[in-house]
Amino acid sequence: MYEESIDGFFGDYGGKYIPEILHSAIDELDSAFDFYIHDKDFLDELNILRRDYIGRETPLMFAERATELLGGGKIFIKLEGLANTGAHKINNAIGQVLLAKKMGKTRIIAETGAGQHGVATAAACAKLGMQCVIYQGEVDVRRQQPNVASMELYGAKVVAVKTGSRTLKDAVNEAMRDWATNFETTHYCLGSALGPAPFPDMVRTFQSIIGEEVKKQCAERNIQIDSLVACVGGGSNASGFFAPFFKDEKIKLYGAEGGGTGPEIGNNASRMVGTSARDGIMQGFKSRFLVDDDGQAQKTSSISAGLDYLGISPQLAMLGKTGRITFEAIRDNEALEAVNFFAKNEGILMALESSHAAAYAMKLAPKVPKDKAIIINMSGRGDKDVFITSPVFRPEEWKEFLKSELKRLEENKDVHEKY
Repeated sequence: MYEESIDGFFGDYGGKYIPEILHSAIDELDSAFDFYIHDKDFLDELNILRRDYIGRETPLMFAERATELLGGGKIFIKLEGLANTGAHKINNAIGQVLLAKKMGKTRIIAETGAGQHGVATAAACAKLGMQCVIYQGEVDVRRQQPNVASMELYGAKVVAVKTGSRTLKDAVNEAMRDWATNFETTHYCLGSALGPAPFPDMVRTFQSIIGEEVKKQCAERNIQIDSLVACVGGGSNASGFFAPFFKDEKIKLYGAEGGGTGPEIGNNASRMVGTSARDGIMQGFKSRFLVDDDGQAQKTSSISAGLDYLGISPQLAMLGKTGRITFEAIRDNEALEAVNFFAKNEGILMALESSHAAAYAMKLAPKVPKDKAIIINMSGRGDKDVFITSPVFRPEEWKEFLKSELKRLEENKDVHEKY
């Protein structure tokens, strides 16, 4: 019921709402994925890449000090931020790029918001020898420059999308246009568990290594799981983290959405909490979207660039509708407090996306029995967010740093130009 889609649908959500020009590309991808995900040679190669390139398995860390300070259940953190490229996104990227190579494609395109999927895709392309183009909204390009720099170092071309809201939604639109034009040589490496089928199934499958490892690690250490908590933007890390536990209803599943600065329309990116979202069809699939009465995209807001997408995975939307997943809108200030708490008490610097899950877990932990565990998926590291968090935590020092950097760049202008 909760695993594979049925004809591309999860209950009322999902499907393939695509232009005629993309049907052959989607059909080819559907057939290839169905073949290779059961092919021993493909899986052997993928598992070697997971072990030797991504660095799997990632640790499941007992957060002892956080547990003592919060009271209640034992807090564990799945450290996906220790995977190569710094986040869970590489699990899906390496799977899709390897699949595309088996299909005979030579060029990969992708969309990215916070930049982690872009970085992962660019890295996977560099590893497997594929051309790479990344579409990123101009707003996200500005606020995620460290990730833009990494993508370009890996050899990717980064295209700043200047249409619409200039965020993830618009990056997806541009990537889809590119794919429609160039699908014979190009694979669209979609970064989250959404879009037209088979993308939701495919992305969840490649990301389910997270949950599979958690299940194995807990069994080996006799950890009794009460609940799992993940942040939810499009839904890739949550889908993979939750998937092996969908049918085990003794284990509670919690999703943290981007609550932004408040419940008013335009101030958040909450699709499953509140009354702003509605069922609709956008970008090739049916799900819950933040759209107005005319079906036009509403403005979204989150301190986290990875959580401001206006829609959600169709499978997660279905599971939220049935009550299998409980959602909470986490405000920007709560996410920042969680960054601070886990940095100071556990030596863990979480990405702003992951800190939404951590903030939710901080609320839940005191209600969990002491002999049970609440597991947070730290989907990524917070290094990428230094340009967002530093002005909050150390504003004066950050201003002085930027001034000194600008001065240094001017003084060394000739050296940089020569390079």
